Amino acid sequence: MKAVLVGIQLSGVEDFEFHSSLEELKRLVQTLGFEVIGTLSQKRKSPSPATAIGGGKLQELAAWTKGTGKVLAPPRKKSKAAQRFQTTEPETEEDEDQAEYPQPTGHATKVIFDQELTPNQLLHLQQATGAEILDRTGVIVEIFHRHAKTHEARLQVEIARLKYLAPRVRVTGPGEREGGGIGAKGIGETAHELDRRRIRDRVAELQRELEAIREGNENRRARRRDQCRVALVGYTNAGKSSLMRALTGSEVLVADKLFATLDTTVRPMQPDNFPRVLISDTVGFIKKLPHDLVASFRSTLDEAGEASMLLYVVDASDPTFRSQLEVTRQVLSEIDCTDIPSVVLLNKADCLDIVQKHSLAREFPEAILISAKDPDDVEKVKGLLRDFVGKSMEESEFFVPYDDKNGILGEIRRNTSVLEEKHEAEGVRLRIKTYPELLSKLKKLSHL
Repeated sequence: MKAVLVGIQLSGVEDFEFHSSLEELKRLVQTLGFEVIGTLSQKRKSPSPATAIGGGKLQELAAWTKGTGKVLAPPRKKSKAAQRFQTTEPETEEDEDQAEYPQPTGHATKVIFDQELTPNQLLHLQQATGAEILDRTGVIVEIFHRHAKTHEARLQVEIARLKYLAPRVRVTGPGEREGGGIGAKGIGETAHELDRRRIRDRVAELQRELEAIREGNENRRARRRDQCRVALVGYTNAGKSSLMRALTGSEVLVADKLFATLDTTVRPMQPDNFPRVLISDTVGFIKKLPHDLVASFRSTLDEAGEASMLLYVVDASDPTFRSQLEVTRQVLSEIDCTDIPSVVLLNKADCLDIVQKHSLAREFPEAILISAKDPDDVEKVKGLLRDFVGKSMEESEFFVPYDDKNGILGEIRRNTSVLEEKHEAEGVRLRIKTYPELLSKLKKLSHL
């Protein structure tokens, strides 16, 4: 399917930021399998209430889709303001073309706007173009819908999708009403009112089901609280899954696509010995991430919220990585992750030249420049994690009698680092190093 992208550059938005967002939208659309055959852009102080873009640009867009370029008159009496919305003439001087565009070379069946559209704007644009209209939020929701694999992820995406669709349900015919009855509104609900109520009921049902899954997740996280947990966080397609595979040896999905990973995966760092380090790969972030998606994936992001350490994975080869890093920090701030110890990993160093590497080292002296494809760099990250774990552990001495009724010796060997071991007449004296929580547990067992 062929698609045309439309961007509106509002006042205060820099050219670089605007074009970067459009380029990202192009990658999102390509992730859905669409072929982008054209891009239209316009500078405006604010979007048109009726069609987002002005009349002149609407005519240009219609040329790509073989549409009429006209908004149909509503069936009911129109106000003067509504009549003005129907014009296809330029509204203001800023409605004129900002640059020369090539003539359409294909027929687009999809039009995607790099912003969120209102229900009225969607309706009017569909009338004028004859094409399916999507906005940035709709594209992201659709990608999430296609990529969700686990039952939990599918529930989360379905909730976000229904919340996105609810305000966009419109009347299919004038005056349609269902008959009144128990639970109905007045003499009856219009068709779209009934649809919206059904959507609300379905969302409530899905949220109850999701809450049951979250309780199970919370129980699993509780069992891991006496271990070091490291969460990989960052912008979508920054290389988190590649690093996850390199650190853990697990066969997680690695693909050069936006939002290839939606389900949180937790695996032990290899080699899996003490101190054990659990690595979690989390859903990627993106600019203008729909609020309902952030809310729906809250339980997935809780894995980051309860981590001992965060590794911010950044695609250092992307010119916009600084703003991407800021987006990641903003989202994590929303779920109160700002106090967790963290390290920035400037990934994809293999795509940089020596000058770029030196420049990044000066700009981010605390960050670590790596390539997830380089085994030496992966070992560097593993060493960093082991050092972090070592700083959080404490030393202590234990005497375990040979008549070890409480199984303390086995617990020590499984979950601590034994620094020294002496066999005496009545038992074994050990000097160990482990997490404070495990030390407290061992001391309780020794006094039973």
